[in-house]
Amino acid sequence: MRESGEALVERIGIGRGMRVLDVACGDGTTAVPAARAGADVLGVDIARNLVEAGNRRAAELGLSNLKFQQGDATILEGIPDGSFDMAVSFFGAMFAPKPFDVAKQLVRVARPGGRIVMGNWIPNDPTLVAQILRISSAYTPPPPEGFVSPMTWGVEGHVIERFTGAGVPADRISFVRDRFTFRSAGTPQDFLEVFRKYYGPTMNAFDAAEKNGRAAELQSELEQLFVAQNTVAKGTSIPATFLRVEVTR
Repeated sequence: MRESGEALVERIGIGRGMRVLDVACGDGTTAVPAARAGADVLGVDIARNLVEAGNRRAAELGLSNLKFQQGDATILEGIPDGSFDMAVSFFGAMFAPKPFDVAKQLVRVARPGGRIVMGNWIPNDPTLVAQILRISSAYTPPPPEGFVSPMTWGVEGHVIERFTGAGVPADRISFVRDRFTFRSAGTPQDFLEVFRKYYGPTMNAFDAAEKNGRAAELQSELEQLFVAQNTVAKGTSIPATFLRVEVTR
């Protein structure tokens, strides 16, 4: 995901001197290229191991303008109001509970006139990640009562409702269908193993499928998906469509 993260930072206009908050940042797919572009970047993630990995990457790359800290996208505790020129979250905050609280926090920490940019997977989209989530959901137990699907962040009406609820006028919310390309030197089957080992939804699906004796069935279904969506003869290159949300504070 590194190369596409760099392209994404360039597309959304992150540059030198900007103050950028990356929410649910992982180990820095967006935060690292943002810092390389000259922005002062704070990455926040709920997973301590990813925060530690991000700070190691920043140190190894000599990026003194990049820091990672543990935090919750629904609270963002200790981050002052209006302290960032841009608050971003790509394929991260959409998985946090309490989506209205997520929207309120993103609005709170962006300065007046600043921007909020989210990348969210789109429900029922035919490209890779939406299809991974669709397939995985068929192998996992039903969610608890009151659960709000993260895929609702890929529906424009829900996004508008959440940000207008946080005080943003609807005419300051815009949408673009964008593309994120997954690339790997290995085969599509090798790339699937990365998702099987490290991506929460597929990890949970395989765990449930193994208990029900359906792991081979899930493996086969996902392999067919990865092979069908691969666009190159050598290695792996799979595009995935997402909804890019842009909010002017």
